[in-house]
Amino acid sequence: MRLPTIGGDPAKIDADAATRLLREAIDAGVNYVDTAYPYHDGQSEPFLGRALQDGYRARVHVATKLPTWLVKSEDDWERLLDEQLKRLGTDHIDFYLFHALAAGRWETVRKLHGLAAIDRARADGRIGHAGFSFHGSLDAFKTIIDGYDWESCQIQYSFLDEAFQAGSEGLRYAASRRVGVVVMEPLRGGALAANVPEEVQRIWARYPVPRTPAEWGLRWVWDHPEVVTVLSGMNAEGQLRENLALADCVRPRAMGPEEFALIGEVREYYRSRMKVPCTTCGYCQPCPHGVAIPDVFSFYNRSAMFDAKKTAANFYQANLLRNGQGADACQACGECEPKCPQAIPIIEKLKEAHAHLTAP
Repeated sequence: MRLPTIGGDPAKIDADAATRLLREAIDAGVNYVDTAYPYHDGQSEPFLGRALQDGYRARVHVATKLPTWLVKSEDDWERLLDEQLKRLGTDHIDFYLFHALAAGRWETVRKLHGLAAIDRARADGRIGHAGFSFHGSLDAFKTIIDGYDWESCQIQYSFLDEAFQAGSEGLRYAASRRVGVVVMEPLRGGALAANVPEEVQRIWARYPVPRTPAEWGLRWVWDHPEVVTVLSGMNAEGQLRENLALADCVRPRAMGPEEFALIGEVREYYRSRMKVPCTTCGYCQPCPHGVAIPDVFSFYNRSAMFDAKKTAANFYQANLLRNGQGADACQACGECEPKCPQAIPIIEKLKEAHAHLTAP
């Protein structure tokens, strides 16, 4: 989802640069490649199919994701899978994930017999392994883990996300059920590695061995033995080489007290910049008017924590406002506020978040 592009247009993948980067990664030993139906405005899967020609397809496990939000009938499971196989130019997908499951989309999967469709595709060889990616509450994550014989799952996880969505408890829970965990956003979309505040740089500099912010973030994730692999979002040769070198030397449970203490200081610095103390537990959901309350607050916090207003605003408008799930849909009915364990004045904070994320 973060391939090199031309002119910053996500639909215009720089095919030459991206192909070189991908093949260099595979030649160096990377063997798990993750994509999805909507990435790069639908161009990621077709690009990957072309880039994995010349024998590269046989050297990797391809993972892609079924866009659950496009499923309106039982026939859509087969239709979308067939379309994705054609886009990828392959007769099988090694890891096929239901995309961005949470409580509501899990109900869609169950109601429209998506699990039976996956079973059929596993039986005839079109799918190697079944999984799901996740963006929801810890309770929903555990329910989904227990709801099927999964082989893999994908969660957002970084040193800022111990209690976010599935979090550390979800990571351990999946591993205890023998479900392989793939980590996405280990550097929060690059926010933990780029434009690092001076305060954070000073904390990192106290460690006797120089490390980049990216190395700190990746080391923390890889220190967890439950993590099977990490999607670090590399889109430049320098990033690729740094991550490859780090992956060669890092082992689980290798970090010591001094390292964890410094990470704890950095974590508290970023958390002090949060605008809303939302843990995305989801207890406020469902909103009777369709507001995706935890997502609104996540974009608001992302903007404040990482000085990333433009990016957060673009995501907010593209993913929530466009779908009628933005804070502007709030009718101030008050149903959500008594349910919030953090006692957040949700109605007031939704107005604040919307004004911030839509201001010029």
